[in-house]
Amino acid sequence: MELTLNRSDYLQVGVTSQKTMKLLPASGRRATQKVVVGDQDGVLACFGIKKGEAVPVFKTLPGLKIARLELGGALNAPQEKIFVATGSEIRGFTKRGKQFLSFETNLTESIKAMYVSGSDLFLCASYIYNHYCDCKDQHYYLSGDKINDVICLPVEKLPCIIPILACQDRVLRVLQGSDMMYEVEVPGPPTVLALHNGNGGESGEDLLFGTSDGKLGIIQITTSNPVHKWELRNEKKRGGVLCVDYFDIVGDGVKDLLVGRDDGVVEVYGFDAANEPVLRFDQALSESVTSIQGGCVGKDGYDEIVLTTYSGWITGLTTEPVHKESGPGEELKINQEMQNKIASLRSDLEHLQLKVIQERERYQQSSQSSPAISAAPSFSVNDKFTFDKDDASYSLILEVQTAIDNVMVQSDVPVDLLDVDKNSAVANENFLLATYRCQANTTRLELKIRSIEGQYGTLQAYVTPRIQPKTCQVRQYQIKPLSLHQRTHFIDHDRPMNTLTLTGQFSFAEVHSWVVFCLPEVPEKAPAGECVTFYFQNTFLDTQLESTYRKGEGIFKSDNISTISILKDVLSKEATKRKINLNIAYEINEVSVNHTLKLIHPKLEYQLLLAKKVQLIDALKELQLHEGNADFLIPEYRCILEEADRLQEEYKRQPAHLERLYGMITDLFIDKFKFKGTNVKTRVPLLLEILDSYDHNALVAFFDAA
Repeated sequence: MELTLNRSDYLQVGVTSQKTMKLLPASGRRATQKVVVGDQDGVLACFGIKKGEAVPVFKTLPGLKIARLELGGALNAPQEKIFVATGSEIRGFTKRGKQFLSFETNLTESIKAMYVSGSDLFLCASYIYNHYCDCKDQHYYLSGDKINDVICLPVEKLPCIIPILACQDRVLRVLQGSDMMYEVEVPGPPTVLALHNGNGGESGEDLLFGTSDGKLGIIQITTSNPVHKWELRNEKKRGGVLCVDYFDIVGDGVKDLLVGRDDGVVEVYGFDAANEPVLRFDQALSESVTSIQGGCVGKDGYDEIVLTTYSGWITGLTTEPVHKESGPGEELKINQEMQNKIASLRSDLEHLQLKVIQERERYQQSSQSSPAISAAPSFSVNDKFTFDKDDASYSLILEVQTAIDNVMVQSDVPVDLLDVDKNSAVANENFLLATYRCQANTTRLELKIRSIEGQYGTLQAYVTPRIQPKTCQVRQYQIKPLSLHQRTHFIDHDRPMNTLTLTGQFSFAEVHSWVVFCLPEVPEKAPAGECVTFYFQNTFLDTQLESTYRKGEGIFKSDNISTISILKDVLSKEATKRKINLNIAYEINEVSVNHTLKLIHPKLEYQLLLAKKVQLIDALKELQLHEGNADFLIPEYRCILEEADRLQEEYKRQPAHLERLYGMITDLFIDKFKFKGTNVKTRVPLLLEILDSYDHNALVAFFDAA
C-alpha cells in the first residue's frame, strides 16, 4: 500500500535530547492531540496546532537540561501526567502545566534514562539502575557497562516486575528485583528499547531494540531464556536508531513501526502476514531525529508522524494532502488563507531582521567602549565517534544547532580519510590535517577514518559555525593502540594462541586503566569482582584477543603475534610511566603465524584482483571505442567493462587498502622474529617483492625459511 506523507514544520524549541517529546492523549474522540517537549535549556513546553499555527498551552522557566521525558498515570488509564528528568531530579506536571511532583533522587550522577509504569519509576545514571515505587527506593543494580536505556515489561500482563537495561557492551540485562536474571547479546550497542506494538505483544514479553549501528530486532523476554523473533540488518548503511514508536499510520488496522535515526532518516515499517517488517516509507531530514510519535496533531481526521530534531525543530509528516479537491469558493478561501500566512511570515521576518541589526549595533558599541566588552557566542555540538565493524573504520559525526562553516580535523597519528556519500563538504587534506568547508545550511557532517593498529594518539576536530563573532569549539577523540578491535562475547578457543603474561606490584584498577588505554569498548569503571575477562575481535583480520586480569597479574592471549607485540610495547611503556616494575613473559605459538596468513589470504587476493581489474578499465574502454563494441573481448574482460563504475567506486572507497594489508603482513613478519630476538628488517624488501607477485604458498615458505 502506497504511503504519502507531507512535511510541515510547526515550531522550534531549544536543542533536544533523545526521547524528550510525547503526544498527550486526545481529550475527545475527534480532537487533535497536544505536543509536550523538553529541551536542553530546561524548558518544558506544551502546545497544540490550530489552523497550521502552534498555540501554546504552557511553558516552564529555563533550568537544568531535560534528559528524558515520559508520560505516566494509573495503570489501564490514559497516560497524561508528564514526567521529566533534569539532573538527579524527577519533576511531574499535569497536562495543564501544574507541577505536582519534585522528587530529588539519591543518585550522585545525572539521570540518563527513565521509564514510568503506574506508581513504579525506573531510573538509570551511567552505570547505576534504581527502581522506586511511590518515590520510595525498592531495588538497585550496578551495571558492568554504560546504560543507554531502560524499560519494564507490562505489569498488567505479567505476574512480576521485569525491568530490562540496554547496555553499551551489546547486551540487554534482564533484572528481577536487584538481581540479574540473564543477559541477552544483541548485534550492536543498544540505544533504545520499546514494547513491541506498544504493549509487548500478546504475551507482553516482546521487546523491540534499536542499536547505534542502525539495526533493529525483537526479542521475547521469557523468565528463563530469550527468544530472538526477527532482526533487521542495516543493509543501506543508515544512521543509528535514536527513537521508535508504534502507530497505525497506514490505516490498515495494524500498528506500524516508526523509526528515527541519527542521520535524519525517518522510516515506517509495516508487518506482513508472517509478522516480518516491510519498509513502507522513508524520508531524510538534514539533522538527527531525537524523538518520534504517531498521532493526530495538525488537523482533525488526518494522522501524522510528529518528530523532533536535534536543533529543536518539531516537524509533522502528515497524511493530509497538500492539494485538496475543492470548488471555486473553497479555492478562493484557501488562497486568502495562504496570502494571510505569507503576510504574517513577512512581518515576522522584517521584525527579526530589525532586531538582528539593533543587537549587532549594540554589540559593536559595547566591544568598542572602554573597557571593551566582548562575548564569544555559545553553541551546542552533538558529536559521536563510533567504530563501524563492516568496513573496520571510525565514523565521526558532528552536529551543530546552527549551520557549520568549516571543520578542521587534525591527528597526531597517520589515519586514512575515507569517502562518505552523504557529505556536503569539500575536504582539503594533507598527512595529518584536513579541512572540510561546508555548503550553506549544513548542520551535520560525517567523516570516516581508518587508523593503523600500533599507532595511537589523539584526533582533534575544530568546529566553526556560521555565526558572528567567529568562534570555535574543539573536540578530542582517542585513537587507541588496538583501535580495530571490537568487544565480542564469544571466541574460538581452538585457535593457536600466543600468550603474554604480566606480573608485578599493580592494583586491579591500574591494570584495568591500561586495558582501557589500549582497547576500545572497555568500560571506564573497573568491573565489580577480583578478576575480569574481556574478549575482542579484530574486525579487519578476524583475529581474536582474550584478556584476563586481576590485581598483580594480566594474561593476554591472541592468535595474532602482532597484537601481542603491540600490547607488550604499550603496557610496558605505561607501567614505566608510573614507575611500576613489570615482569613480562610470553609463549609464542609458531602455528599461529600461518593461521593469521591464512586469514589474510582471501582479503589480499580480492584486493590484488580488484586493483588489477581497475588498472585494465581505461585500456579496455579505449579498445571498445576503437572497435565500436566489446563483442570481440573474452567474457572476463567484458564483465570488467560492464562493472567498471562499481569497481572504480569500490577501489576509490577503500584507499590504501592493499598497502594496509602489506603493512600488516610486514609487521607480522618482523614481530615473529622480534620475539626470537632476531632483526629481519633487511629482508623486508624481499618480502614486498613476493607480495607483488603474490602466491600464498610462496609467502608461507618465505616466513618458514626466514
